[in-house]
Parts: sequence; structure tokens; C-alpha cells
Amino acid sequence: MLRINKTQMGLAAALAATLAWNAPAVAATPKDTLIMARDIGDIITFDPAEAFEFTTGELLTNIYDRLLMHEPDNLQELVGGVAESWEISDGGKTITFKIRPGLTFHSGNPVTADDVTFSLRRVVKLNKTPVFILSQFGWNADNVDDLVQTVDGRTRITVTEDLSPGLVLNALSATVGSVLDEKLVREHEQDGDLGYEWLKSNSAASGPYRLITWKANELVTLEAFPDYRHGAPATRRVIMRHVAESSAQRLLLEKGDIDIARGLTPDQVQGLANNPDVAVDDNPKSDIVYMAVNAEHPVLGKPEVWQALRHLADYSGMTSSFLNGQFKVHQSFWPSGLWAALDDNPFALDVDKARRILADAGVGGLEITLDTLNLEPYPRIAQSLQATMRQAGIEMDILTADGKTLWPKYRARRHDIILARWAPDYLDPHSNADSFAHNPDNRAEAKLTGKLAWRNAWADDDVNRQTEMARNALDLDERKDMYLQLQGMIQDRSPFVVMFQRNEQTARRSNVRGFVSGPNFDLVFYRNTTK
Repeated sequence: MLRINKTQMGLAAALAATLAWNAPAVAATPKDTLIMARDIGDIITFDPAEAFEFTTGELLTNIYDRLLMHEPDNLQELVGGVAESWEISDGGKTITFKIRPGLTFHSGNPVTADDVTFSLRRVVKLNKTPVFILSQFGWNADNVDDLVQTVDGRTRITVTEDLSPGLVLNALSATVGSVLDEKLVREHEQDGDLGYEWLKSNSAASGPYRLITWKANELVTLEAFPDYRHGAPATRRVIMRHVAESSAQRLLLEKGDIDIARGLTPDQVQGLANNPDVAVDDNPKSDIVYMAVNAEHPVLGKPEVWQALRHLADYSGMTSSFLNGQFKVHQSFWPSGLWAALDDNPFALDVDKARRILADAGVGGLEITLDTLNLEPYPRIAQSLQATMRQAGIEMDILTADGKTLWPKYRARRHDIILARWAPDYLDPHSNADSFAHNPDNRAEAKLTGKLAWRNAWADDDVNRQTEMARNALDLDERKDMYLQLQGMIQDRSPFVVMFQRNEQTARRSNVRGFVSGPNFDLVFYRNTTK
């Protein structure tokens, strides 16, 4: 049964005429409103300079236009968003962006090169978790005003590091490349915070939708921007409801109270097979599921333990049962199906081998804690790991939490082992390599929270060098070989146990068309959806 608290009841009553949530079983959602159900407990902020969670990344894609981006009709090609065109000069060190004329923000203010310049500088000056995407260009709070400038009505950036220009352009398509309305942000600035507090729950954008409401663990409401550069979105309103229970999602979908369910289990998807009013779409994703060890732990920090853990996951058992159809075995940090992915899966469940490795390392009677999301299927993956680890003499307690509780703990290095998910910030292998492999400063005070290697207190000089060489290589074939080698190094010597890659099964009412869920969490588009 779906349980609704008093706050939700009041909200439902206020919106009943529009949303028909309390209608009988034959109810249909309004023609001009798309209602989705999913777990939105990971939302922390809507500020593009800080947001680093899956749900927010998707929503910001539909709220903001970025400097560069992918469009729903061609997810493979990087194109201009706010940028109309760009010129690369000085051996790839300088890129000058011409801004599309005639663009307006939701406020009615014109979109200018000054807004682009402000937006990029702001990310660096606020120095929040995703800043590393831009700081890798050699930018910091002291030099960014000199390296990102408006010149003759265009935004000119200067990269001081020896990076491939293709990498730079791909990185600018990440959420941190969102273009903000400087005038509106300045109006809401408090004590020089660059609008930070206001943008936690508001938007200053030019994308297809405007953020209207965010109620934590309840709902997000978006309203169409009629003057969007591609024309008014096909659907006037988008509502994302927080429904954590997959069984409640299925009930709402079959009753017609929602249009799309975004978290059904494989058995629930199979149970919809004979319902003519519902369709299920497969959307291969770049999300990977991994287990990671805090290398500061006095016992877990031993590389032998990491090797043993690789043989204590029942990869095939899980993907053939409760993960069936929604995950496949994938054991490298760059997702299968993308350029330069390593598709070797060398590990399988082998409890005897894990026992021998642990015994040779003098490890016995180990008691640990695993942190993970309270979102399916992570608790069930954790329970499977708990069972196989117990067979090797490892007692593991499981702690589950929502994203806004779990991620700060992880970024503070306060875990033993974590079972988590990751997806690229942009479609270049350096995006994941920079997190899983690169940790140039392992000191706790460095706070490189956007790097998973730092979060797990692990640094390897050889791996760092390989990451930097691959990042800087200009020859594509040479660069690909370097990334293939790097993925093998992470499989062999890191505290990461990469296990699965996701296939999203999106269940929708049969009359819903045009919803696009691309390979990455921030390549999900609402604006062409019709009913």
C-alpha cells in the first residue's frame, strides 16, 4: 500500500484538479502534464555548480542549456547549445565560443557571452564537488578571471594544461557547462555567495523547462518555457513524484495515475507483459555499480583483501536472478558500448580462492560495515555480497541510506566498504578515469571529493601517470590503447570492484511517446514527449 504523510495529503488535495491523483482506477493524467514516479531522495541542490547526483543531473538537463551539449535526436554528436560555433587556436590551448543570437533566459533577459563567462568562472570560484571537471584545465579561483574572458562579444577560454581539445569540449558538455542568467543570479546574491543559497531550489536558465517546485522527498515540478530555442516543449508541465517503493510505482502506473515508472524490479516488469495499456522500453545506460574499499582501514587497506573481494561477488548469480534484464556483468570503469571500453570480465565467484588469498595475507575474523543506497536493487546486491563474504570468514553489516545522507559520508571518507553507482559526467573516458584512477593529492585536507580514488584514500603513482598520459594524448588510436591499459590496471591493483552495468527498463502508459532516455544520466530529455 502506498502511504502518504500529512504534507503529501495536503499537496495532493491542492493539485487534485490538475493531477487527478485521487481519481478512480480509470483515471488518466492530464493531457498536457507528464507525471513520472521514481526515487528522488538523492536530490541535494539544483545549483549546476554543485549538483552531482543522478536525479538532479537529469533534471538540470531539462532546465538549463549548456555551452555544448547533446540533442535528443542525435545522442552521439556533440553540438553547440548556447554556443553557435567555436574556434580552436594556439595549438588547442585557446577556444573561442560564438554565442547564438536571439536566445533568452526564462526571466526574459538575453543570453550573452558575459553570462557564459560568469557561469564558468562561478563554478571554479564556488569550488564545489564537480569543480574538478573545469579545474583540470588549470583553472583556479585566482586565475580563472584571466583564463575565462569575454572578448568582442564572445567567450574565450584558455587551457594551461596539455589536454586534448576534444577532451576539453566534452568536459564543457557536463552539468558545470550550464549557462546561468548572471543578472538574475546577482539579484539573489547574499554576502557575495554568487547566488549559491538561492540556486539550491531555484533556476536561472534558458532551457526547455523552468523549475517551479522542489519539495524534498515529495516532488519536483517543471513548467515549459514557450520561447525555448527549439520551440515550446510538447508537454507543458512535468512532475516527478518521489515514489521509492517499486510496487507502489507499478500500482500507480496500472491505475493510470502516473505516465512513467522509473524504478520497477525485473519481476514487476515481467508482470506487465499482458497489460495492453503499458509498454516497457529498454535503455542501455552507462551507469556502473561498484564496490569500493576505504584504503585507510588497517585491514581493508591491504591489496590482498581487494583481490579476495573480487572473487566474493556472485556476478552471474545476481544477473540471472533479481537483476535479470536490468544489469549485465561489466568489470571495468568505462562502460561497455562507449569508445575505448574494456569488455574483459576476468572475475567470477570463487570462495575457495578468496579464502586462500585472505589466509596468505594473514587476514581472518574480519568484521566490517558496508554502506549503500536504500534504493533497489542495492540492498539486495548487498545481501548477496554479505552471504558470499560470510563463506570466506568476513562478517559484514549493511547500512542503507538515501543519497543525500550516503554521499556526504562517502565524500568524508567515513566508510569501510561502499556499494555505489557511477556514471560519466561527460562522454569521454577521462571522465571516469579521472575519478577511479587519478588522485594527485591523497591528503585528507586536499578534499578532492569529486574523485573516487581520493574518497577511498587510494593513490598509485603509476596509475596517475597513465591517466595523465591518456588524458593528454592527441592520437586517437594511441589514446584508446592507453585507456584500455588503464582499465586493466584498475582491475588488477585498485580498491574498486566494478561489477555491473545498468539497462534501464522504463515502463510507460502506451499513449506516451517521445520520451528519450539516452546512455548517460544527463542525456534524458522530456521536451519531445507527447500523450
